[in-house]
Amino acid sequence: MRHYKVLVVDDEENILSVVRAYLEKSGYQVYVAETGQSALQLFTHIEPDLVILDLMLPDTSGEDVCRAIRRESNVPIIMLTAKIQEDDKINGLMIGADDYIAKPFSPRELVARVFTLLRRSKGEAERKEAVIKFSGSQLMIYPDTHNVTLQGEPVALTPIEFKLLVALASYPKKVFSRLELVNQIQGYSYEGYERTVDVHIKNLRHKLGDDPKQPVYIATVFGVGYRMAVMPDED
Repeated sequence: MRHYKVLVVDDEENILSVVRAYLEKSGYQVYVAETGQSALQLFTHIEPDLVILDLMLPDTSGEDVCRAIRRESNVPIIMLTAKIQEDDKINGLMIGADDYIAKPFSPRELVARVFTLLRRSKGEAERKEAVIKFSGSQLMIYPDTHNVTLQGEPVALTPIEFKLLVALASYPKKVFSRLELVNQIQGYSYEGYERTVDVHIKNLRHKLGDDPKQPVYIATVFGVGYRMAVMPDED
């Protein structure tokens, strides 16, 4: 399991010590800063997954630190402060905080809120649709929503054409026999459908603007079947 990085910003050593101990016990990597400027420098260096931020710092306000972070990142921020008036809480949330905990506080509750915020933020990131990109991102395949774009323009594929393209793109080093591609289409191999693969590949190539003699995306392996002619882009 990944050890998430948490940046704790507070000028009270006893609070830093307690928060650090509880978070490290829960498996987090903890970094601490006692001033706003050192917090921003550390933030840029470590790129934390979450920030716990006191509002009353010796050199600058926590609100200004929060604004500076928000200008460059959507990282979750928990404000931890003695400012307990309703207006303070509303202001903190309005400038970009995700949660607000008043001092004195329960360390166990703080850890629970850290866990909840990270689960929410990382879960949303993981739910973002996967995309397979080829040739400088000119061809982009979105398996979850059954969309394909070429040079930014949508490509209208039939369900069978889309399944064939996803199968080839998902295993770009593999040479698929026609029967294997039939299996990708039908869910089982049946020789009666083998000859139709060539037709679907021909139509797919046409829609991708691919010349079978000099293929950019789909290559023919004579006597075997088909494979991708290019490797996917690295993220």
